[in-house]
Amino acid sequence: MTHSIQLVVFDMAGTTVKDDDAVNRVFRAVMDSEGLTITPDDGNAVMGLPKAVSIRLLLEKYERTPDAELIDRLHRRFIDQMLDHYRHTGVEAVAGAEATLEYLKSKGIAAYLDTGFSRNIADAILEKLRWRERGLIAGSVASDEVARGRPFPDMIAYAMRATGVEDPARVAKVGDTPSDLNQGRAARCGLVVGVLSGATERDELLKHPHNFVIPDVSYLPAVLEGAYEGS
Repeated sequence: MTHSIQLVVFDMAGTTVKDDDAVNRVFRAVMDSEGLTITPDDGNAVMGLPKAVSIRLLLEKYERTPDAELIDRLHRRFIDQMLDHYRHTGVEAVAGAEATLEYLKSKGIAAYLDTGFSRNIADAILEKLRWRERGLIAGSVASDEVARGRPFPDMIAYAMRATGVEDPARVAKVGDTPSDLNQGRAARCGLVVGVLSGATERDELLKHPHNFVIPDVSYLPAVLEGAYEGS
């Protein structure tokens, strides 16, 4: 299968970057700051979406009026706390992620990152990893750089334009949330792969469009080589 894929678009937190449940913890703390207690499952249910969208959905779920000022206030708190986390707690790649990026580079396959984070949070992560400078990724796109975030296909279309890949059948989308998998389907990607290293359990991912669900991105080379024996 390797020869047919020209571009792999990876999610960041939980897929290529260790999360440690930090996104969910910060999300819950931010919502709690406005007197709205949400569960870890509530947080996971909106993981991968643009964070302002996640906030709006949770406010609606708990019958709080999702006015623009409240959403903006919570979103700014989320950004501030995530920036503090990534700047001071450290950033680590998911085990096997860098080896997989090296593999793609050796095969001439472009790797691109997309994320439900805003650009400033993505930059705080990438500043530590230095994947672009090391030639491991072709670039990245954040949810606030496109008209629509996941599950819409806009970020994958952005990555395709940036890398000169015209046929979505030659694009693979890899992520740990339902919104990643639905994004891959919306973009008509030739390969949609879920990973279990992040926010979502296998049974939940299996409910959404996918070709494979793998333990983590270290298994992706086997998928691309047609050697992966799982499903």
